[in-house]
Amino acid sequence: MTANSQRRVLLAKPRGYCAGVDRAVQTVEIALEKYGAPIYVRKQIVHNVHVVKTLEERGAVFVDETEEVPEGAIVVFSAHGVAPAVHDEAKGLDLRTIDATCPLVTKVHKEAVRFADQDYDILLIGHEGHEEVIGTTGEAPDHIHLVDGPGDVANVHVRDPERVAWLSQTTLSVDETIATVEKLRERFPKLMDPPSDDICYATQNRQVAVKEMAALSDLVIVVGSTNSSNSVRLVEVAKEHGADSAYLVDYAEHIDPAWLDGVATVGVTSGASVPDELVQEVLVWLAERGFGEAEEIESVEERMRFSLPKELRKDLRITPV
Repeated sequence: MTANSQRRVLLAKPRGYCAGVDRAVQTVEIALEKYGAPIYVRKQIVHNVHVVKTLEERGAVFVDETEEVPEGAIVVFSAHGVAPAVHDEAKGLDLRTIDATCPLVTKVHKEAVRFADQDYDILLIGHEGHEEVIGTTGEAPDHIHLVDGPGDVANVHVRDPERVAWLSQTTLSVDETIATVEKLRERFPKLMDPPSDDICYATQNRQVAVKEMAALSDLVIVVGSTNSSNSVRLVEVAKEHGADSAYLVDYAEHIDPAWLDGVATVGVTSGASVPDELVQEVLVWLAERGFGEAEEIESVEERMRFSLPKELRKDLRITPV
C-alpha cells in the first residue's frame, strides 16, 4: 500500500453545473419564490437525484406527463426540451408554461425543423428513450431516424442517400459521436453536417478534463445520477483514457472503501447537473481516509451564461444577458 503522504486527489475543472442546468434550476427556484408553491415541473428539471429532492422539499411537484398538472396551474418544462405536441397539450389545459429548455437543445430542435423543411432524412445520434431525443424527434417525427452509436449505423434506412443530415443529442461521448458520424459518412458520402457542433460545450469540456485527469489517476469518482447521460459518459471516458477503475455515485456515502485498495491517486469530477456541494462532500470523505488536499486540473475556463426563460424575465422585468 502506498504511504499516506503519497496519496493525492486530482479535481477536474470544469465540473458540475453547466449554464443550461444553472438556468433550469434557477427557473424553478425563482418561480417558487415569485408565484409560490406548488410549481409543477414536467419530468426531472435536470437529471440529478439531489437537485430534484431539494426542489421537492421547497414545493416543486414533478410529474411525468402534462395531463397530470391541474388545469390553469404553472408548469415548467425541463432543461431537456419537449416536443411541440407537449406545448399543445399544455395550451389545451390552459396551463401557464415556463420553458426551461437549455438553449443548446433548442438549437438542435431548430436544426431539425430546418432540415425537415428541406425534406432531408435526419439521422439523430442519441440514446433511445432519453427525454432530449424524444423532444427533438417530436419536431419532425416523419423525418428523424434514431442512430444509437456506431453499431446501429447498419440499421439505418433512408429515402434518398443523397439527402441525409445528422444531428446529435447534446450530452453524448464526443469520441463515440465522431465514430458514429464517420460510419454514417461511409454509408452516405453526401451526409450533411449541422451548422455547428451539437454536443454542448459543457459536455465536451468535462470530457476533456476527465481525459487529462484519468491518465494520472488509479481511480476516478464521478459524482452524478445514473439517469444523467453526461455523467455516465464521464465514467466511460475515464476508463477509456487511463484510469484503472471509475465509478458513478450520487453521494459520498455511496463510495465503497474497498475501491481505495492499492490506490495512490483518486480523480474526482461531476456531471453537468451536479451541485458542487456534493463534490465537496466526496473530498471530505476522501480526506478522512488519508487523501488530502485536492489539486485542481483545469483544462479550459468556462464563462458561458444563459438568460432566464422569457416568461420569467417578463414578470421579473429582467433584461436578457
